[in-house]
Amino acid sequence: MIEDLSRLAERARPVLLGLARIVVSLLFACHGAAALFGVLGGAHGKAPAFGEWPGWWAALIQLVGGALVLLGVVVRPAALVCAGSMAYAYFSVHQEHALWPIQNGGEPAAMFCWAFLLIAAAGPGSLALGGLLRRRTRVPRPVTA
Repeated sequence: MIEDLSRLAERARPVLLGLARIVVSLLFACHGAAALFGVLGGAHGKAPAFGEWPGWWAALIQLVGGALVLLGVVVRPAALVCAGSMAYAYFSVHQEHALWPIQNGGEPAAMFCWAFLLIAAAGPGSLALGGLLRRRTRVPRPVTA
């Protein structure tokens, strides 16, 4: 029984990792779109002005990085940049208010940071456009005499 569950979990791993990547990156990209374009309820707080550090750049990373990870294209580098931006946000914005994320409002930054770090380490899983593109370019051409 336990071996059957282990085999099932192992077979489901790529799909579950792909679905987790999609959900995390979609939520992340929505934060960027909300801040940059005022959609989906708009920015939480004041919307950043064009080019303003760090808010506008963070929103751009959220939108572009989230979209790349969502699509499954250059997943590992994009996820690493997303994780780094959330680590920066946590330590530069939230940490000064209190030690623990529950106290300083940094739970989303901490969760996104660790989720993207996991995606960067584990890879995209299945359902990634990058994997489909690589497979398509690897298809051998028929040999003609």
